[in-house]
Amino acid sequence: MRRKGAWPISLNSPVIIGFALASALTLGADALTGGEAARFLAARYTSWADPLMYLRAVTHVAVHADFAHYTGNFLFILALGPLIEEKYGSRSLLGMLFVTALSTGLINVAFFRGTMLMGASGFVFTLILLASFTNVREGRLPVTVLLVGALYIGNEVVSGLTVSDDISRISHIVGALCGAGFGFALNAGGAGRASGPS
Repeated sequence: MRRKGAWPISLNSPVIIGFALASALTLGADALTGGEAARFLAARYTSWADPLMYLRAVTHVAVHADFAHYTGNFLFILALGPLIEEKYGSRSLLGMLFVTALSTGLINVAFFRGTMLMGASGFVFTLILLASFTNVREGRLPVTVLLVGALYIGNEVVSGLTVSDDISRISHIVGALCGAGFGFALNAGGAGRASGPS
């Protein structure tokens, strides 16, 4: 029962809500600057001695090409993120977002030097794989984890070999591998239960 006078809406997932808001503000800033915000924040190779390149290897996840790109990613993030944040805690989820962003960003600048990387789809794949770990019990790996991993990663490999588009398949694969790694690490021995956001 709700306390009298209490606000009927709760901030259930501060990291996910903050990330969605920061990305929306970045999208607005990009529109106001004629694309300059995206060009500044997107991951791209400049020089290994350039500190901004490493910053962009993280900030690219907050940059989206347009509103459709933004909503396509955040429909998944807002659906899955709060479940993951509740299970593992806000601090852990923020760390996972950072590691996924940095991993996808650095792989892009190392191997795809002529390409700018933007968007949070790598993190979407991290959340999809992590969500499949929510039913891990007593260190036993559910078959669904294997199926989700095989289907999502397999589809990205096949699409990368057969489809020519502007989608960064490698960031999806790296994001999925990050999610699987986090899932194994956090659920080793049946651990990984958090009491809530921290």
